[in-house]
Amino acid sequence: MRRLKGFSLLEILVAFAIMAVALTIVLRIFGAGVNTAVISEEYNLAVQIAESLMARTGVETPLREGELSGLEGDKYAWTVGISPVPEPVAARARFQSAQNQAVRPEHKLMVVSVRVRWGDAADKQRSVRLDGLKIWREPAQ
Repeated sequence: MRRLKGFSLLEILVAFAIMAVALTIVLRIFGAGVNTAVISEEYNLAVQIAESLMARTGVETPLREGELSGLEGDKYAWTVGISPVPEPVAARARFQSAQNQAVRPEHKLMVVSVRVRWGDAADKQRSVRLDGLKIWREPAQ
């Protein structure tokens, strides 16, 4: 009797099962990668917004104690907080920078804190926060 060469039905079913499991894993990895790329892009944009707000503070907007807030692109809510540095810390900073004369006694050090928030649900809220120091000098009268 001649023996036929080929695959049995059982071998084909096992091969399809292995292929289905492998495809499922590959698609999950791909989906997670796309999701991570989207989140990374959102963080990138939020950092750019925060850096822009930090750079504008004291130049376009006055460097006064208080808080400003707004919305960028209908998605990113931002808050800029400005407060003076406590005097003992400011005095130490003035003393340490006496060599380069960056901070003089008539200057005040102000802490600028920028926070950008976005996200749909409360459990998916994301945020970026930048803190920095700015030098403020009271205008001459």
